[in-house]
Amino acid sequence: MIKVANAPCSWGILEFDLEGEAAGYTQVLNEIVDTGYQGTELGDWGFMPTDPVQLREEIHSRGLTLLGAFVPVMLKDPKAHAAGIEAAVRTARLMAEAEGDLPFIVLADDNGKIPERTQNAGRILPKHGLDEAEWKIFAEGAEKVASAVRKETGLRTVFHHHCAGYVERPIEIDVLMKCTDPSLLGLCLDTGHYRFGGGDPIAGLHAHKDRIWHVHFKDCHPEIAARSRVENWDYFTSVRNGIFCELGKGEIDFPLIKAELEKIGYEGWIVVEQDVLPGMGKPKESAQRNRDYLAGIGLKSHAVKA
Repeated sequence: MIKVANAPCSWGILEFDLEGEAAGYTQVLNEIVDTGYQGTELGDWGFMPTDPVQLREEIHSRGLTLLGAFVPVMLKDPKAHAAGIEAAVRTARLMAEAEGDLPFIVLADDNGKIPERTQNAGRILPKHGLDEAEWKIFAEGAEKVASAVRKETGLRTVFHHHCAGYVERPIEIDVLMKCTDPSLLGLCLDTGHYRFGGGDPIAGLHAHKDRIWHVHFKDCHPEIAARSRVENWDYFTSVRNGIFCELGKGEIDFPLIKAELEKIGYEGWIVVEQDVLPGMGKPKESAQRNRDYLAGIGLKSHAVKA
């Protein structure tokens, strides 16, 4: 049975250095429970407790499950690989001690740090991409992170394609998957990023069904995406204007995605992500509407035991 979680990014807890005040972890966890979710991700390092005993208590006392942690690494730069491995292993050790072998390292490019990719998110051209030698370095870096995480903690690693990074377009996801060991690196399919990156999430699901170990449910608003392209917004302006809207208010066909996940026998979690900037919107109200929407398409809420 597929279970449903939400993530701190839905409350403005992002890996970027942004202005604005976001909620603390106690509020976020309480509101995740209040709105009917069964799990969460870790958020940026230091957002939740970094002591595994305390982290376990905060998560399990609320009846939640810890599912993963987003770890960005500048994989194009071989000089950044060692620091990326260290950060990923540190994060994996924390989660393994708090939750066992269930969570994933959700590895991503260091999104939002590359000017031409950040400025052109949602309208990336081939000239903005990696060449053959850079792809080799990128893929080797991803495998090194995944290998170290597995060796040191036993946890698995999934790669999260992400707008404003070097793996945004479907063709870029295809290349990375072809360049990496399928037993070592899985894929976190993010429906909103896949769509804003120019693809059909259903096609992505079919293309990579054997590599999809983790799923993020994120919607994408077609009118805002069109404005972003016409007005040349950068990635953060698109987010600020609500490119990732509440579930069911954009163009992602979640009932069909749910049906296709069930058809391929997916037994992992779905994590709702409605990326907002710190202080943006009313996250708890959005989380509740997103949970109600998912219940309406057959992803029912299950009792959370404190």
